[in-house]
Amino acid sequence: VQLVESGGGLVRAGDSLTLSCAASEPTFSSYTMGWFRQGPGKEREFVAAAGWGSPSTYYAPFVKGRFTISRDNAKNTVYLQMNSLKSEDTAVYYCAAGNGVVLTSEAEADYWGQGTQVTVYW
Repeated sequence: VQLVESGGGLVRAGDSLTLSCAASEPTFSSYTMGWFRQGPGKEREFVAAAGWGSPSTYYAPFVKGRFTISRDNAKNTVYLQMNSLKSEDTAVYYCAAGNGVVLTSEAEADYWGQGTQVTVYW
């Protein structure tokens, strides 16, 4: 499975940004999809995930209420809508796909995208 992220960029604090991740796999709908991020000098961390079955979503506590993950199985694409961005959201954001039911840790990811940079400034 190839995952290609897009939509990153330089934005001001308080602004919104939407990331997209397009998958090459025609059975996209069978994968759990997720977003992770790695800030400067930090470990990669879980951000959000969307299950393949019922519309179940999971969020890291620090983004809940600001970020929304969604998926369009017809387009083999998963999105991350990010609102009220903060400087601490600055990171490389990675799309991931997993064969399991959940995807909230790196160990549960089977495929990774190359990442897209998001920089939030004051």
